[in-house]
Amino acid sequence: MTVTTTTAAASAVTNAMADNRIFWQEEEQRLDQLVQLALWPGGQKAVDRLAKQGKRPVRELIGKLIDPDTPFYELSRIAGFGMGYPGVDDVPCGGLVTGIGKIYNNWTMIFANDSRVKAGTYFPITLKKHMRAQAIAERCGLNCVYIADSGGAFLPMQAEVFPDDQHFGSMFYNMARMSAQGLKQITLSTGGNTAGGAYIVFMACQSVMIDQKAYSFLGGPPLVKMATGEEISAEDLGGARVHTQVSGGADHFCGDQEEAIARVREILCLEKPREVRIQRFEERPPRVAADRIYELLPAAIHQGIDVRGVLECLADDSMFSEYKRDYAPGRGDNIVAGKMRLKGLPVGVIASNAVGIIFVEAARKATEWIVRCSQEKIPLLFIQSSPGYMVGSESEHMGIGKYGSDMVRAVSCAQVPRIQLVIGPDNGAANYGMCGRAYRPHFLFHTMRARTSVMSGRSAAGVLLSIEERKYQAKGQPMSEEDKQAFREKMIAKYDGEAHPFYCGARLLSDRVLKFEELRDWLAVAFEVSLLKEIGDPSFGNFRF
Repeated sequence: MTVTTTTAAASAVTNAMADNRIFWQEEEQRLDQLVQLALWPGGQKAVDRLAKQGKRPVRELIGKLIDPDTPFYELSRIAGFGMGYPGVDDVPCGGLVTGIGKIYNNWTMIFANDSRVKAGTYFPITLKKHMRAQAIAERCGLNCVYIADSGGAFLPMQAEVFPDDQHFGSMFYNMARMSAQGLKQITLSTGGNTAGGAYIVFMACQSVMIDQKAYSFLGGPPLVKMATGEEISAEDLGGARVHTQVSGGADHFCGDQEEAIARVREILCLEKPREVRIQRFEERPPRVAADRIYELLPAAIHQGIDVRGVLECLADDSMFSEYKRDYAPGRGDNIVAGKMRLKGLPVGVIASNAVGIIFVEAARKATEWIVRCSQEKIPLLFIQSSPGYMVGSESEHMGIGKYGSDMVRAVSCAQVPRIQLVIGPDNGAANYGMCGRAYRPHFLFHTMRARTSVMSGRSAAGVLLSIEERKYQAKGQPMSEEDKQAFREKMIAKYDGEAHPFYCGARLLSDRVLKFEELRDWLAVAFEVSLLKEIGDPSFGNFRF
């Protein structure tokens, strides 16, 4: 009887794991479909139109720009979908390609306007994406290459893209500041750059322009004619010859895109080699296959997880040295802390475990470990799958607010590189304590299991329904059961929809939605790039221990 029961239980686990794998592979196929829309805006017709202009799609140019046979780690590929801008619902990929690749073995941030998307004009989401990439570059100390082909600001939304901080002018402010820090700002102009867009050429440390293809002027021929009466062609007003031979606004004259790409590489070929500022050990592959994560993570988002199994798929040799494993069973182990090596790089880990609710004991343990890693100058990986901190009188009296705040203080002040990976619920203050977007992680990645919102759809529906019922009762018109159910379903759809990785990725609440099989490679690259700068000394504010 015991053998039969054990066999049945083992079979059920095996079946559940197989079901998980099928579910997540299907979810990632949905991601692939959305990515394809981002990678090929306008389809083959748009590519053919570029060819007639003597141009290649921007990702082909990037492939020529980076070192041969090296990958380009593209960021925020699903940005811009479903934004609902005036007359424009989708802005595929935000109209801008950003990512990191190696040029002469140095990690470099690359920006490329995709002229297939509304002539490369800047929508609010385009600006947000551009400035996010600049923020990563400045923080990690990366040189920048801009492949510029933009019509400037999207004029119907000028109030949302022109006058404020983090609007159009901030791009050039950032270029100036990074240049002052010694981070090269190189612009390759492959098309028109008008009005504010012209400064992407003029603000660069060095600019490359292509004959008969690249133009840069503060006001194009129509505006010049209207303002001064002068009639002039784009080429004679601000073409490559004008700015490389007459105005001096650009530095290198090239005949085509191939020559221009080679010139940019030449400019950067003598840059000092950069190395990670931490002891790197010999890389060892995990003993557990990376794709086992597909089986370990339940299809049910709020079902508890064994994060130690996930760590075995990520860590070199599947080895994880855990901190305080036996502390406060059932409460303290809802956060797992410890160290591992990731492709030879030592990494401190703070990871949600089980159902992920953060009790007082878990918050204390996490805070201690963040401080210890900061003192040892070891970067931190936050693996987030938590619906929030524990509520109720017992937790309040034990100091959950105090100790949760200490965790948030530690996250805020930790001077080491910090990366967040979301593999489940990401709600409420747990988003803060686990280094969400507001806490400025060096990189933030979602998976298809991520759900980021103030609370789950079910919780939000319950809270809001109670408020709605009181409104109806005040009018003397109690809600019917049908009305209550309709309201619940509406709120669940709204909150769960806005928590989905597609919604969050479209609005740049993550730097990329990763497949489970990509996690180890992407996390290793993100840490390597984040460790190019010297790690400073720890400094923390007031704790309430």
